[in-house]
Amino acid sequence: MYRRLFFFILLSVSMLPAHIFAAGLGERVQEHQLENGLTVLLVERHSSPTVAAYISFRVGAVNENSEQRGIAHMLEHMLFKGTKTLGTRDFETELPLLQQIEETGTLIYRLKKQTAVDAEELERLQARLQQLQLEHRKLVVKDEFSRIYAEQGGVGYNAFTSKDQTSYLINLPANKLELWAAIESDRLRNAVFREFFTERDVVQEERRRAVDINPGGTLYENMLATAFQIHPYRHPILGWDSDIQDFNLPKLREFFARYYAPVNMIITLVGAFDSKDTLAMINEYFGDLPPGTKVPTVTAREPEQQGERRIHVNFDAQPRMMIAYHKPTLPHPDDYALDLLVSALSQGRTSRLYQALVVEQQLVTDVGVFTAPGSRYNNLLVFSLLPRHGVSLIDVEKALEVELQRLLSDPLSAAEIDKAHKQITTSLLRGIRTNSGLARMLSIYQVIGDWKYLVTYEDRLNSVIADDLERVVKNYLHKSHRTVATLSRGGE
Repeated sequence: MYRRLFFFILLSVSMLPAHIFAAGLGERVQEHQLENGLTVLLVERHSSPTVAAYISFRVGAVNENSEQRGIAHMLEHMLFKGTKTLGTRDFETELPLLQQIEETGTLIYRLKKQTAVDAEELERLQARLQQLQLEHRKLVVKDEFSRIYAEQGGVGYNAFTSKDQTSYLINLPANKLELWAAIESDRLRNAVFREFFTERDVVQEERRRAVDINPGGTLYENMLATAFQIHPYRHPILGWDSDIQDFNLPKLREFFARYYAPVNMIITLVGAFDSKDTLAMINEYFGDLPPGTKVPTVTAREPEQQGERRIHVNFDAQPRMMIAYHKPTLPHPDDYALDLLVSALSQGRTSRLYQALVVEQQLVTDVGVFTAPGSRYNNLLVFSLLPRHGVSLIDVEKALEVELQRLLSDPLSAAEIDKAHKQITTSLLRGIRTNSGLARMLSIYQVIGDWKYLVTYEDRLNSVIADDLERVVKNYLHKSHRTVATLSRGGE
């Protein structure tokens, strides 16, 4: 999900050389581990009286099996629904209704699974479920987390689920940090998955908009499912449509209780606080949580691809294509060379591919290169191309192959490599001007493996030479490693 432009972290926005900031990172980040396994990263930054707070879990779509696809994303939604004290007007009155709603929804699910569905009974149960939900709605306080945070000056309250992780984030005044700790620890202890059946419909609609009626989403999903035959990176973050229909509360509760726990959890705080006092506060609110079960390492290894794979999707939309090549992830040394290659090929209007395919040959209106779908395990280098009207996908594919081969006969020049370095640095500088940007990068890299990758990143990037770039082109950008995914109207 993430573009690899989070290369190293700078700890202020002054114009000192980048390597000075990278060196200072190791001194400024305080890493602690509570007795229950919770990892805490603290960076004091007193430029404004605010704090960026991230809670991340090493749990994403890559950790789901065939019975769990989409569960992490569904849990992201459900954890905004409140607790036994927040989000309810009267939990004692609400609880029996929640139990009746779950029982009725379960009966509907089982009835629909039968070979011969009793339509009259199904209608009766659906009417009962609707009535129970109407009664329950009177007891629900909608979006109470958001309201409390907003009233106390919090902004950017959100969450995201990726292949590699799930994160919950907010920026708030520094003097409200204990409020954050109280709310978030309560959410982990006392989460109530209210409005489950309504929210399942919301996720179903989210998938429809993001994938089913979205040509880009459809192409990307089919490309991943073709490029990865074994590894769970092939699983959609939202789950397949049938997975969403099969979500149930016992499955969610079991997954949540097992994995959304300290041994898989990282708290990252960046802002105006005293580290000693803040660590004591975190220990007070989170230190007595049960450790939980460590998320198992994904043992499935994608076998080396032995030949080109192709998939075509018929879709009533403008033709487009993605071509993906298998590649290693960090800290493999070739990953750094590929980062430079991505920047040189696709970043900006003067990049090689933009100039060749958009400006000179006028074959496409847009070309991009990115890493997908995650970074904890070996991933893909993806070329995304949108042909001009009337230009065939075949011609675009041939033109891209010519440009990739040209990297061997006409390697990147010293000037192109230097430009790529500067683009990476500039992008980073723009991204870390806020506490939230710094907290986000630290969280992501800690989930992937270790935030300390950021300290050494610049030196590793600077060690890349022209020979390294030529080697990665030869080793990874050849047809036997690629998946070609195309989309067009039938017959085009």
